[in-house]
Amino acid sequence: MAQNKTPKNSTAYTEDSIKSLDWREHIRLRPGMYIGKLGDGSAKDDGIYVLVKEIVDNSIDEYMMGHGKRIEISVSERRVEIRDFGRGIPLGKVIDCVSKINTGGKYDSGAFQKSVGLNGVGTKAVNALAIYFQVSSFRDGKQKVAEFQKGELINNQNITKTSERNGTKIIFEPDPTVFKNYRFIPEFLDDQIWNYAFLNAGLTIRFNGQNYVSKKGLADLLERKTDEENLRYPIIHLKGNDIELALTHANQYGEEYYSFVNGQYTTQGGTHLAGFREALVKTIRDFYGKNFDASDIRSAIVGAIAVRVQEPVFESQTKTKLGSTHISPKGVTMRTFINDFLKTNLNNFLHRNPETAKALLKRIQQSERERKEIAGVKKLANERAKKASVHNKKLRDCRIHYNSKNDRRYDTTLFITEGDSASGSITKSRDVQTQAVFSLRGKPLNCFNLTKKIVYQNEEFNLLQHALNIEDGIESLRYNQIVIATDADVDGMHIRLLMLTFFLQFFPDLVKNGHLYILETPLFRVRNKQKTIYCYSEEEKQKAVKKLGTKQSKLEITRFKGLGEISPDEFGNFIGEEMRLDPIILRKETPIQKLLSYYMGKNTPARQKFIIENLRVEKDLDQATT
Repeated sequence: MAQNKTPKNSTAYTEDSIKSLDWREHIRLRPGMYIGKLGDGSAKDDGIYVLVKEIVDNSIDEYMMGHGKRIEISVSERRVEIRDFGRGIPLGKVIDCVSKINTGGKYDSGAFQKSVGLNGVGTKAVNALAIYFQVSSFRDGKQKVAEFQKGELINNQNITKTSERNGTKIIFEPDPTVFKNYRFIPEFLDDQIWNYAFLNAGLTIRFNGQNYVSKKGLADLLERKTDEENLRYPIIHLKGNDIELALTHANQYGEEYYSFVNGQYTTQGGTHLAGFREALVKTIRDFYGKNFDASDIRSAIVGAIAVRVQEPVFESQTKTKLGSTHISPKGVTMRTFINDFLKTNLNNFLHRNPETAKALLKRIQQSERERKEIAGVKKLANERAKKASVHNKKLRDCRIHYNSKNDRRYDTTLFITEGDSASGSITKSRDVQTQAVFSLRGKPLNCFNLTKKIVYQNEEFNLLQHALNIEDGIESLRYNQIVIATDADVDGMHIRLLMLTFFLQFFPDLVKNGHLYILETPLFRVRNKQKTIYCYSEEEKQKAVKKLGTKQSKLEITRFKGLGEISPDEFGNFIGEEMRLDPIILRKETPIQKLLSYYMGKNTPARQKFIIENLRVEKDLDQATT
């Protein structure tokens, strides 16, 4: 009779294999469960911004309940300070509230009716993932202060008297061993804090010395996100109990939305956004008495929706997608609530504003014409793309993709490269699970001022569009990081501009949602027999020379002139955990059409002057090479 034998390479599974982690150890071991992806700060949904959000959310909840009309936020290179003027944490529970999991005031629905943070986790995650964390509560002339390191209490001060106004103050520094090479990008924090202001009219947030205040709520948000000259009609702004909407149509492609729940920016939308898109189509069809195609109604729309939900259900701890199907546990469905609101309020608005109704109709009819014009070209292009995908060597795909059906905590990346050598180096050194490569054939077409028809007529653009899966919008985007990887010379810069023009012209929402990056690759390699340092600037090179250069060791300094010169083994160092990405960020003061017209339009005197004045950049590059 055969005996059961333990395989030689197996690990014994005994009582000793069962481990129990305390709250702090679990958060530090599995941070992604609590704050999503970690990142280095180059993406707006990286963990360091989630840490800031988790603390500010608590202060916002205090304001929502009528306590404190001011929040002060300070963010330096490494330290974050957030002070609100709410009620302050009850002094006897200060330590529990920041270090005991599933502890907080938001389980009491009477104290926090429509809060964002309901699970008592957020502040504890910040505490556990901080190299230093301090909490101070000021309440009725008394204060309690406690300090932590990586979640462990290191200083428990007694309750003392104070002259400070009531409220809570949190100071923390993200742990650099968890968030490697992190940096706060001011534009991302700026957007984050403006969103809080737009959603809480009357609240003043002072961030690094600047006041953030909104009077018109979501109407202010759309004004900030759009160029007035690019709008087809003035922003429509509607408010009701537990709901606020703003919308307009612009001269652009795609759909662009900003959705919020209880003051939380739901970057992945959810049931409230789906209800908004559906109700908008139904209301418009009923108003004009025409069965317009849904895509024609929503094409070029810029919209924002904010709802207040009792006991909301989110699809993850980071609360980026709403899953609630009802406005409250015993209330109407989300779909019915939003549809009824739009049916009444948008319909009334359009009747009272015939000029806006006329402009909206023209925009829909324009989208209808454009759709029909490219219908034939689109069909042929899609057939070509399907055939090409079988033999297509332009795309070296990865195994995991980024879309609404998968766990979005995974970073999936598409590198857009030019040239066989660069594509080959990246392809050989990439992570085949999450990194794909799309190889361009020479310089792409300058598509400024061309219609979307060119996306289907141009094989390169058509195949790229299908690789990204963005033909019908970015909801099914297959890679959350689209990285332009070109040489740091004049030709490489030109290719970058041409690709930026393509994305900004036809898929601006992809750029505005923070999916587009430039890959930084080292300009120099400095090494001796013991160590190698890769340098991304002349300044870094000088520091490396100083660090490695001694009388006993001879230095070798290499200047990389192109990506193709970097071997696959070396390239692995630059597209792995230490990868440096520069996000493409659109600022309010640089409208897309003006930006593209200046750089990619006809040769204007202003641009000629700019080129002449900046010729020294190329000169400096040559000097750095020698």
